[in-house]
Amino acid sequence: MSTGRESVAVVGAGPYGLAVAAELRGHGVQVRVFGRVMSFWREHMPAGMFLRSSWAASHIGHPRGPLTLSAFESHRAIALRRPIPLADFVAYGEWFQRQAVNDVDERQVVAISPAAGAFQLLLSDGERVAADRVVVAAGIASFATRPKQVWCLPRELVSHSSDHADFTQLKGRTVLVVGAGQSAIESGALLSEAGADVEVVVRAARVRWLHRSQRLHAYSGVFRSLLYPRTDVGPVGLSLILAQPALWARLPVALRERIARRAIRPAVASWLSERMRWVRLTTAAEILAVERVGPRLRVSLKGGGVRLVDHIICATGYRLDIARYGFLSPELLAMIARRDGAPLLGSGFESSVPGLHFVGAPGAWTFGPIMRFVSGSSFAAASVAGAVLHTTTAPVRWPRGVAALVEK
Repeated sequence: MSTGRESVAVVGAGPYGLAVAAELRGHGVQVRVFGRVMSFWREHMPAGMFLRSSWAASHIGHPRGPLTLSAFESHRAIALRRPIPLADFVAYGEWFQRQAVNDVDERQVVAISPAAGAFQLLLSDGERVAADRVVVAAGIASFATRPKQVWCLPRELVSHSSDHADFTQLKGRTVLVVGAGQSAIESGALLSEAGADVEVVVRAARVRWLHRSQRLHAYSGVFRSLLYPRTDVGPVGLSLILAQPALWARLPVALRERIARRAIRPAVASWLSERMRWVRLTTAAEILAVERVGPRLRVSLKGGGVRLVDHIICATGYRLDIARYGFLSPELLAMIARRDGAPLLGSGFESSVPGLHFVGAPGAWTFGPIMRFVSGSSFAAASVAGAVLHTTTAPVRWPRGVAALVEK
């Protein structure tokens, strides 16, 4: 059964989906949001985690709007900890949703297809909905990546860090964590605190602890803003470039890729170092082979010998490829200009398919690494709203460097 046409359908109810919907509704646009509220944060991040992002970089949507973390703190009348606990951020997101988008439809979108100049959405219960525009804000859960050496092993023996909302089920077991970033190190600490016997294996020669960054972040006033803008992504200097997504989109592709590699390389907040005292940390080692031995795994490490473990957790990040979302129909997917799995986006985060927008991590190739973080939600929401309100009949404007790739 088909309902009436919606002006804008937002697929995803995490920080980006909520920010876009709130911005559009603030301008009187008819919006319908689909998805479970803050589902990735509740279901794919472990209890006890803290956000690495600073307070200023963790507001959903406009950092000077009415629904900031500070407003939530005042509403609860209880001071939030710094760094921000995961549970408090989830509660903030749910509060934001109740204030700004109180009618989220938690049914899942299972297919999106082009339909006579618009889009048709198939929902998990079989209902079909038509929309003039679609904003995909579906997050990164579909992009989790694992080393090829463990692809064929069952989930009860090998999992990704995003598969866990609770580590207590691994109490008393021997666990090998693979990775060098915040997720790997914090998973190691949480597993140890849950009673597991843990070793973290890092391919690099060392873990990059952000001790210097923490000292610089301690400065306040004008000097602090000169070192790190509010978005707080990347090292001193580069962070100022990353904070300007419109500027980023105009940079030469080769330069953008070099800056991105430097800006988002694996690194760990210094406040985690104290919690790693009881966790074995092996650097300059990587998995060569994994063999199943009864209920356990025999892991051969390059430069690290052999381990016999009960479970491997791959904190090995995400490889963006919108084809892995699964809900984009083959016909629609074939129409989207992409580079290395990422959609090429123009003004308003609009893809090569008019009316189809991608926000969050899929926008990172065009608009920079801050789109992988909550701090990018303000720019994304304002940009999408600008496209919906002011350029409904205009062609997509492509940033320099992106236009040539689209034409190919």
